[in-house]
Amino acid sequence: MLDLDFGCTRCGRCCTGLRLPLTLGEALGWLGDGHEVELLCEALPWPAEPARDDEPAAHRRRRSFAAHSGRLPLRVIVVLAAAFSGRCPNLGADDRCAVYARRPLVCRIYPAEIHPFLTLVPAHKGCPPQAWDPGQPALLRAGRIVEAETHAAIEASREADRREAGLKQRLCAELGVDCAAIGGEGFVAHRPPRPALRTALQAALQSAAPTAARTATQAALQPAGEADTAAAGASDWRLVSRSRRTLDELGAAGARIGPADALANGAYLDLGAVDAEPGGDPERSGGVAADLRAAAAAPAPPR
Repeated sequence: MLDLDFGCTRCGRCCTGLRLPLTLGEALGWLGDGHEVELLCEALPWPAEPARDDEPAAHRRRRSFAAHSGRLPLRVIVVLAAAFSGRCPNLGADDRCAVYARRPLVCRIYPAEIHPFLTLVPAHKGCPPQAWDPGQPALLRAGRIVEAETHAAIEASREADRREAGLKQRLCAELGVDCAAIGGEGFVAHRPPRPALRTALQAALQSAAPTAARTATQAALQPAGEADTAAAGASDWRLVSRSRRTLDELGAAGARIGPADALANGAYLDLGAVDAEPGGDPERSGGVAADLRAAAAAPAPPR
């Protein structure tokens, strides 16, 4: 099992040219600071509920909401992302963070992985080699995070993903966002006007307040699909791809489709073009065809 030590060298490489995943509250703060926020949308064909012991599928389900495209059942993952080119607007000339005390969870977690099925590989990170020298503070022992703040931030991020999935569905409906890429291929990045996004975020956060006491245990005991069955009928998404084969299979499954390079609203991002891979799910890559073949024979979702 993997043991790793890590010490930040303050090189600033992890603060350059990224799309940083944000919670709803963090996105509201980012907008308040005068910066841009995007909604990165990907859709997963979901013809049937997977086996209960399929942990990767359970992870995808927790961070998504039910929808459909035509008669193709979906789970849609939406990631709010801080968008900037070049250096982070909060990175000072001395390569120190100007908002360090309230920096996003993803910044507190780096270079660890948020995704529970990804292994931390130092060579895949932007940190200089000396950051990983033995004798630096312990980060992993036997493959597990042992640094307390990082561990707490990962748990908080995963809980926010679960808690906010339904709120993101409301956010998309309020903003008219209904176009997504196929998981494993890319994302559709939507950038609503800041005033409209700020208003929609405030409304979503206020609507969450009465149910804030709902526990993860209660959510786990809920029968699959119970919370979002009604919403799924009203959430009809258009799916885009750069793959002719994917579009053909989506069309055969009854989905609303279109080419990725002819978007009226939003921009298509190939998976490899999203530096921080904020919503990517590596297990999905290459698995679309089987899901679509299963969906092609499935009945239409209830309306």
